[in-house]
Amino acid sequence: MRIEPTLPDVLLAARFLRGRIYRTPLEYSYPLSGKSGADVYVKWENRQKCRSFKIRGALNKMFALSDAERARGVVTASSGNHAQGVATAARLLKTRAVICVPGACPETKRSAIASLGGDYVDLRVIGSVYDDAEAESFRLRDDEGLTYVSAFEDLHIASGQGTVALEMMEDEPDLDVILCPISGGGLISGVVAAAKGIRPAVKVYGTHAAANPSWPEAFRVGRVVPVTEGETVADALCGGASQPLFDYLKDRLDGLDAASEEELQSAMAFVHGHHHEVIEGGAATVVASLLSGRLDLKGRKVGLVVSGGNVDDGRLIDILVRSGNGSSQGGGRS
Repeated sequence: MRIEPTLPDVLLAARFLRGRIYRTPLEYSYPLSGKSGADVYVKWENRQKCRSFKIRGALNKMFALSDAERARGVVTASSGNHAQGVATAARLLKTRAVICVPGACPETKRSAIASLGGDYVDLRVIGSVYDDAEAESFRLRDDEGLTYVSAFEDLHIASGQGTVALEMMEDEPDLDVILCPISGGGLISGVVAAAKGIRPAVKVYGTHAAANPSWPEAFRVGRVVPVTEGETVADALCGGASQPLFDYLKDRLDGLDAASEEELQSAMAFVHGHHHEVIEGGAATVVASLLSGRLDLKGRKVGLVVSGGNVDDGRLIDILVRSGNGSSQGGGRS
């Protein structure tokens, strides 16, 4: 079954999703532009329904299921954001959804999943990392006949998530570069399909936490291999790369950049202090990479996919206090 998205796939997803999700703003950032020397435009997916881009792919996939698949019920594994989209769709479709999350999933995401899905969601906390939750979801698929809804390795998921870039290119068609978080590979595959399908010259870079070396290691050896992950504030990006999506991206992606934990937390604080926006660690990878100067972006028109804003209050407050922004900056949006 084909899982690699094309521009027509993204356009079909956009037609379905119109009116079902928010068209989030793409805003010029004076603070980020001034610090980086680039013209920076921020796609605020932290303002999306469920505070994450994941609702795009999840809705597109769940509504594409057959009646028989819905009747059997679905199962998925998620670090938190994808699960909120599946939970939302499960309630709308009156479909049972078993959702497996790792122990690393923040409490704020667990509470949101349960609230959004209501009685239609069976939330299970499995192990400590994403791969533990994924293994359990595969077992439930095989043993109980549930329909598996991948968080990334699926055509409808990637196509729905690619609508992020479609909107960006519609709003600023001459973007030179897009920085996008990379984890399993669904979001960035959709972004590549949409952005390069519209403007082949645009460059797309994947950003990730240095604590998760899955993608750079795959590019180093030419295939996805097991890696050891460290603890990271970018919990939404944990888990291994997808081999089929690596095969799709290896000749289409223009590069990768890894951010340290210090850089990620500084980026979260910078955005909070200068834009009054709450972003999660995974979303902060694009800001951290921009501010690091490791990528040659000066004088270029750069789009940042700020992918979500689901972060525990306690963790955010701790980051802001340690950065010196805790007492001087409010939490509202400008």
